[in-house]
Amino acid sequence: MPAVTRRTLLAFTAVASVVEPTFAEGEGISRELQALIATHEVTYNALHRVVHRADSSWHDRKSAGRIEEEALLAICSYPATSRGDRRAKAEYLSRNGANSTWKSTCRQSCTP
Repeated sequence: MPAVTRRTLLAFTAVASVVEPTFAEGEGISRELQALIATHEVTYNALHRVVHRADSSWHDRKSAGRIEEEALLAICSYPATSRGDRRAKAEYLSRNGANSTWKSTCRQSCTP
């Protein structure tokens, strides 16, 4: 099985921008935050596949972990100015915080 490269994960990220948003647009959530959340979901799923693949190397896991972390940091640092963005960001991070590197990475980087 080929190694996971940054290019492969970025291709998944491009797909995420076309996927239906997780949250309803009628709730006032910006397209930018929807795209960031969709990107993190894709990168987290890719990380999960790499970690659980029997032939994955340490380098593959580290690379996928770094890309997932960057996607999470993008959500954390996104300036949620609308009520819908603040609620969506808080719900997403609290729901997915246990499944990612949120506690060690995002806590210090989060902006309301």
